[in-house]
Amino acid sequence: MSEQHRLQHSEFILGGQRSGKSRRAELLARDWLAQSAQHRAVLIATARPWDDEMRQRITRHQLDRAERVPGMVTVEEPIQLAQAITQHSAPQTLLVVDCLTLWLTNLLMPAENFKPNQAPALSAPMQAAMLLVAIEAAPGPLVLVGNEIGLGVIPMGRETRDFVDALGRLNQEVAQVCARVTFMAAGLPLSLKGQS
Repeated sequence: MSEQHRLQHSEFILGGQRSGKSRRAELLARDWLAQSAQHRAVLIATARPWDDEMRQRITRHQLDRAERVPGMVTVEEPIQLAQAITQHSAPQTLLVVDCLTLWLTNLLMPAENFKPNQAPALSAPMQAAMLLVAIEAAPGPLVLVGNEIGLGVIPMGRETRDFVDALGRLNQEVAQVCARVTFMAAGLPLSLKGQS
């Protein structure tokens, strides 16, 4: 069965680094665009170019994405994710959010070069609550990508443990409001919630 038949109103794609999460989201977007000339696809990117390595990584992702899904438009929004979903969601528009982990990092652990005027006006729990409302209210299909980082050893530092806990809570909350949840490992999808 092709990905287009499995796309439901909302899908949350979880997995480790290089597990195939973004690739699955891109395939869903490509299939959505192929279904109708009226369909649009918008990527909401949450990454920030903190340093040279991150800038190179973002550039590489942009080039790869342009090749795999040439019709997808990119919107960068590292903080105000709920507002971006509300603004860009429409019945004929598939939104891909990549990724929730970087978004939470931007809220909880901003980089040193983070400008004060870019600071979130609301706390991370409030932003997360607004995100859940935006997901449920989105009039169009929505694919969210996030990392599962709680499968390894318990981190040594308190701040790192706090972040792992916060991400675990966010992942659980997002999974509750999404129609479908898929876990990726080695490029293979495992359905955790929703129809296959």
